[in-house]
Amino acid sequence: MLIEVTSAKEIGSWAQKTRKAQQLDQITAGSLANCGLTFVSQFENGKPSVQLQKALQMLETLGVRVYLDVPEQVAQEK
Repeated sequence: MLIEVTSAKEIGSWAQKTRKAQQLDQITAGSLANCGLTFVSQFENGKPSVQLQKALQMLETLGVRVYLDVPEQVAQEK
């Protein structure tokens, strides 16, 4: 399912919903993603200054794929 998000808070909220649907607590999810409990909590609460790489690790661990929808002209410039 594709969902458009426009803020760190929305991304964190979806990450939290996904984690809970998988019946993982924050400690377990963080451990699987090599992230600490503090990071998981801050990420899920939408802290805008969390480290992007860690956020991507967390999302990947939860099975959430991240896509960029770039303009066609830019995509053709690869």
